[in-house]
Amino acid sequence: MQNFSYIIGDPASRKAALVDPAWDVDRLLTECQAAGLSVAYVINTHSHHDHVEGNDAVVKRTGAQVVAHQSSPIRKDISVKDGDCVNVGGLRVKAIHTPGHCPDHICLFVEGKVLTGDTLFVGECGRTDLVGGDPAAMYDSLFNKLMTLDDLTEVYPGHDYGRKPSSTIGEERKTNYTLKPRTKQEFIKFMAEP
Repeated sequence: MQNFSYIIGDPASRKAALVDPAWDVDRLLTECQAAGLSVAYVINTHSHHDHVEGNDAVVKRTGAQVVAHQSSPIRKDISVKDGDCVNVGGLRVKAIHTPGHCPDHICLFVEGKVLTGDTLFVGECGRTDLVGGDPAAMYDSLFNKLMTLDDLTEVYPGHDYGRKPSSTIGEERKTNYTLKPRTKQEFIKFMAEP
């Protein structure tokens, strides 16, 4: 499914968080071991199976705590809401609640980077036609949350659906056709088009 999983690692404390481990658990843990990182958290951007599939394996092998939005139906140790931070060693990982693809979706902002899960892709945005999808909420998440970030903020999506694996908020603002200026009603109609 062309998933991206991420390691957020603090070189000073040697603590790490795995984001959306899905099916890459062995590879992620090998990378952490090679970097001398101890996995303290699994952070899920949302509860869809292609993002949480690896949670139990990571917890079993590392003792990590699972972090997810307070409305997420998955088993979690730490519930977060919009604006909450999880400290991964000296790194502050801020949760930005971005419903639209699903109600429990969060993006993660850390050190000038935003991990956007299935809210924003390179050149595209997440689907809103699945169970729990909401194009009006997606509009607010994109335009009133993510597009308020600095243009230099680096964007790391949850899937490799674009012409390259990462981008910036500024580049997406200029080139992503889903972010073309529209009213909320125009966006809802746009998202309903086949």
